[in-house]
Amino acid sequence: MFYHLLYPLSESFNVLNVFRYITVRSFLAFIIASVVSIVWGRFFIRYMKKKQFGQTIRDDGPQSHLKKRGTPTMGGVFIIGTVFLTCLIAGNFNSWVFLGTLGIFLSYFLLGWLDDYLKILKKNTDGVAGKMKLLWQFATSLAVTYFLFSRGIIDGQLFIPFMKEPLVDLGVGYIFFASIVIVGSSNAVNLTDGLDGLAIGPIITSAATLGLLSYVAGHYEISNYLYIPYVDSAGELVVLSAAIVGAGVGFLWYNSYPAQVFMGDCGSLSLGGALGMMAVFTKNELLFVVIGGIFVIEALSVIIQVVSYKTRKKRVFKMAPIHHHFELLGWSEPKVIVRFWLVSIILAILSIATLKLR
Repeated sequence: MFYHLLYPLSESFNVLNVFRYITVRSFLAFIIASVVSIVWGRFFIRYMKKKQFGQTIRDDGPQSHLKKRGTPTMGGVFIIGTVFLTCLIAGNFNSWVFLGTLGIFLSYFLLGWLDDYLKILKKNTDGVAGKMKLLWQFATSLAVTYFLFSRGIIDGQLFIPFMKEPLVDLGVGYIFFASIVIVGSSNAVNLTDGLDGLAIGPIITSAATLGLLSYVAGHYEISNYLYIPYVDSAGELVVLSAAIVGAGVGFLWYNSYPAQVFMGDCGSLSLGGALGMMAVFTKNELLFVVIGGIFVIEALSVIIQVVSYKTRKKRVFKMAPIHHHFELLGWSEPKVIVRFWLVSIILAILSIATLKLR
């Protein structure tokens, strides 16, 4: 909102003209989000400890996790709060692309907050029912994507890396495809959030990568040069991705091993949904399988485990999601976390490299 207040004054004060540059506002968003989340996080953790709002730990999980019982959770509150505050300062609310992503972001945050509230404060171990979660997620994503599709802001064309032309035009069916990407991303990130700092690392690398791809997609000349589909005002997503990266850095300050706070569903569901929406807007739905490869692997491990047990009564992994499998193999928690981070960084670099392979 401050962008809309300050930029019009650039006619009188030339120095304010810098606010029209997405790069400047993105840098500002990163700095503000990093500082605010670190400062706010300290008070948030203190408050949660005072109220004794701590994480419950599964008894059937790795025994080393039992010592984490009571650690403050719902850290997503200060992550999402920081991102939203930063967007109010540096975001361009004239962009439907920006508003659509922010809409998914906030809706999924409310869902996650309700789930955490029922689990932590009301001691309801089930939280929001699984079917209700999916209904909420799909209802929101379908509504947002339908609105944007009907206004011509997004189309049904599906692109894959290495090809200059679209693979297929899904037409109206793209609305359902995009919703699956968004909901799948949200729940995959949620499944990844099981170790100290495990989820936020790939979230940071994925947000940074999608931010770069958003800038390319929103720049007419660069997108044409690289044969990337041009998406009007997609560059505004760089501000949001910078805010997510900054808030993620601040959260990691407290969530790194041993964690002082956990993200909770209010953080993982909303951040995952935002990443999925950015992939949809920049036409990188299929490339997102590589960008968010860690999330995909985590989700697939759960699916494989469930299907195998129901059909064969046998488990493929010692425990799912797969990060617990490696723990039970004898890997220390920090080793699992760092190695997953490294894989995420490598996948991000490979994803960026596809820009020159079309």
